[in-house]
Amino acid sequence: MRLLTIHNANDVRLDDYQRPDAGPDDVVVKMKNCGICGSDLSYIKHGGIPTPGTKTALGHEGAGEIMEVGANVNNIKIGDRVIVNPMQTPSNIGSGGPEGAFTEELLVRQAKLGASILPIPEDIPYDVAAMCEPLAVAMHGVNRAEVSAGDNVVVFGCGPIGLGMVLWLVDRGVNTVALDLAPERRERALALGAQAALDPTQINLRDELAKLHGEVPSYGRVGVGTDAFIDAAGAPNILSEVVAIAKFHSRMVITAAHLKPIEFPVGRMLTSEMTITTAMGYPTEMPDVIAAMPRLKDKIATMISHHLPLSEVLNGLEIAAKPESCKVMIDIDGE
Repeated sequence: MRLLTIHNANDVRLDDYQRPDAGPDDVVVKMKNCGICGSDLSYIKHGGIPTPGTKTALGHEGAGEIMEVGANVNNIKIGDRVIVNPMQTPSNIGSGGPEGAFTEELLVRQAKLGASILPIPEDIPYDVAAMCEPLAVAMHGVNRAEVSAGDNVVVFGCGPIGLGMVLWLVDRGVNTVALDLAPERRERALALGAQAALDPTQINLRDELAKLHGEVPSYGRVGVGTDAFIDAAGAPNILSEVVAIAKFHSRMVITAAHLKPIEFPVGRMLTSEMTITTAMGYPTEMPDVIAAMPRLKDKIATMISHHLPLSEVLNGLEIAAKPESCKVMIDIDGE
């Protein structure tokens, strides 16, 4: 077998691999698909987790078929089609532990149905099922924005997570504006139902949002009628720009990783009383994503821009770093 592993900064290899034996509380999943995540690229650039030079197994967006079940594991059987929830595994699969999902056979330690192991609905293909993890991240960000049908929202960044947010917002009847530098990503946002998709470097954002969402007076000034802003891009100017145009009691959710401190005009917030919060991971969202998959599977499938076999995963990492890609999906047994 093989396993995608970081050895040091910008040194990632598809290594020969011998899977550990499963214990009585474990299951083994014959992997079918695993998506490449932006965090995989960050881990590679950093050189491993937690510190550079730490050998780190990659892959946390996985789906496959149960091939081995430990004696103490309940309600999971060989042949079950499943999604792996890496945040519910003791080794945090693909994000610092010894196991990663870019492999033919994935050991899931202390497996529990409904926690680390989730069933795939009958009519959902494995590649769509493997989208559950990034779509759960996106849903959690949307949930933190506390918006409902008819509200107005702006999403900064149309990578896979930002596009997932567009998907969920549109599905909830929210008027959604997407912002991204890449025309390919803006086109994808429009295809998912965004009200508008704009290049932030080519517009006056305040003027455009005033046209799309109206304006709202607040303590002697006027804010745009946007109810919530979601930062899935991480550009350092976004927070200041939002604070400057925000209306009374609007909300901002930061989901992007800001690696350096940023400044913003706190004084301007006094007249808007806006809320700024963050979102990370998916503490409860995976089952809700799975429940929505039968209804949204065709839209979800359009978010997969590339399919590559495991033998070409290194090429897939390069593709995933380019703006013309969306989700790069690795077909584990699709040589």
